[in-house]
Amino acid sequence: MLKTEFKNNNTYIFGLEEFDLPHTLDCGQAFRWVSDQNGKWSGVAFGKYLELEKTKDGTIVLYNTTKEDYENIWYDYFDLSRNYKEIVENLSQNEVLKKACEYSYGIRVLNQEPFETLCSFIISQNNNIKRIKGIIERLCENFGEYKNGYYAFPTAEKIAGLTLEDLAVLRSGFRAKYLLDAAKKVVNGEVDLQNLKNLPLDEARTELMKIVGVGPKVADCCLLFSHRHTSAFPKDVWIKRAMEVLFNGELPKNAQKYAGIAQQYIFFYARDTKLLEE
Repeated sequence: MLKTEFKNNNTYIFGLEEFDLPHTLDCGQAFRWVSDQNGKWSGVAFGKYLELEKTKDGTIVLYNTTKEDYENIWYDYFDLSRNYKEIVENLSQNEVLKKACEYSYGIRVLNQEPFETLCSFIISQNNNIKRIKGIIERLCENFGEYKNGYYAFPTAEKIAGLTLEDLAVLRSGFRAKYLLDAAKKVVNGEVDLQNLKNLPLDEARTELMKIVGVGPKVADCCLLFSHRHTSAFPKDVWIKRAMEVLFNGELPKNAQKYAGIAQQYIFFYARDTKLLEE
């Protein structure tokens, strides 16, 4: 049972077994987290900088974090209200999914800021993790608000006021024009990011695909990682191949309610075990 304690300006979380920091923060769903040689992670989300680690006894420590920030930002960001133990038990009715869950232990789906997530997955297209992180870092350093040693992610309003020439500093190639289109459509209200979580999955996907350069895969990443659509199932070449090899192309029925969470386990399992290279 999850319990929290606030002392010395830190937040201590006890009883949270299903939370592996490397598996969650370095699995390709977020791009502003880094770890040091001691296993402490640091990153920026919702305009806030955070350092955290998991101690040997399983305690999650959020450093320099007020009770207010924990309750208003990090509790939801790390999806701490969701019972992942129950989800894993459900998925594990299928033997292949059971192996994937065991291997991918502790992945949680983050609830990220919608505009940052949209931009991040536009940038991720036909790209590798190192380059994605580099482009996002340059985007923040050049156009985000500076806050006591770190940069917040730039707002849609800020990016919408830029030109392709301004964005050349990102070295993001064809993606720059997609970022501009996304920002302008969010600012003028053509795409209402805040309402996507209230729409049926198909309608929400269609809304996001109004943005130039946003196809089904990018849309589903956004809906899964920032709009609580846990049935969204992002499909790239890798996951399509994994589905064919592991499930003959069709996700087991018991997994469909939490298809997006199952996708994270399948992707991590297939990629890290080199299963698809055999």
